[in-house]
Amino acid sequence: MQHRTLGRSGLKVSAVSYGNWITHGSQVENEAAVACVHAALDLGVTTFDTADVYAGTKAEEVLGEALDGQRREGLEIFTKVYFPTGPGPNDRGLSRKHIRESIEGSLRRLRTDHVDLYQAHRFDHETPLEETMSAFADVVHAGQAHAIGVSEWTADQIRRGAALARELRIPFISNQPQYSMLWRVIERDVVPACEDEGLGQIVWSPMAQGVLTGKYLPGEPPPEGSRATDENSGKDFISGFLSDDELLARVQDLRPLADEAGMSMARMAVAWVLRNRNVSSAIVGASRPEQLDDTVGAADVTLDDDLAARIDEVLGDKVTTDPRLTSSPRRRP
Repeated sequence: MQHRTLGRSGLKVSAVSYGNWITHGSQVENEAAVACVHAALDLGVTTFDTADVYAGTKAEEVLGEALDGQRREGLEIFTKVYFPTGPGPNDRGLSRKHIRESIEGSLRRLRTDHVDLYQAHRFDHETPLEETMSAFADVVHAGQAHAIGVSEWTADQIRRGAALARELRIPFISNQPQYSMLWRVIERDVVPACEDEGLGQIVWSPMAQGVLTGKYLPGEPPPEGSRATDENSGKDFISGFLSDDELLARVQDLRPLADEAGMSMARMAVAWVLRNRNVSSAIVGASRPEQLDDTVGAADVTLDDDLAARIDEVLGDKVTTDPRLTSSPRRRP
């Protein structure tokens, strides 16, 4: 497994990391989820990403169980805070109250006394940024997190957060955006801001919710048991891609390129995001351990410029690039 530096920090992360957004605590049984985590470990993955909101906090519990007994110093464990974890008005957002209470719950569920990275899952427009960053500083100074990061923040929000982090003398080292061959909205503004401020990207959905595996065919219903047919598996997230038959046809046109390169479409998709020099790690998930043999192997693949250019030619205007699509709710969910 290749390891990369996360931003300008000294923290190394596995180029392919394991995430349990949809699967753990909802889509698959705990026994299968634990088997997937152990398979990732066997393949050299050391970086594991979750969030308190996933499966209503159950995903953190399952990950904690799966990693229990592993050498803690050999792992990088990440989690996030922002989305609702309870019914109250303060059970969400990035207020000092919610951040301080949420880190305690996350550590308890993950069975650890610290996380390596604590991330703001979205930007909180209802809380002063100074309050949010000060609360994150308290978490770092208490030893409950080694560093902080964000997810789906705009370039301006990242620059403002980085300025406060410098004042507070805390390591602000990462951004976690959606990024794939089909979804490139971070490239124009967010990536340059992160390069300037020393943040690395930990990208989610490098396979575009599974669309880039080629399993979804134009004009045909989604395969039974796929993410697109499961209400608990992020069905709404994939619907935008599946409503465009021309896009699905273009994805099928990528298959000969993958075959020529001697890899699956899934592996090619993950390898594509890893070409970006600002990407520190690509998050993959699994509902079955054997799925990881293919996707984790992308860490050992280097896509050459010619193949990348041919991918661009095939996808053409079906690539989404509008930077305005990086956004957070104006009000807390």
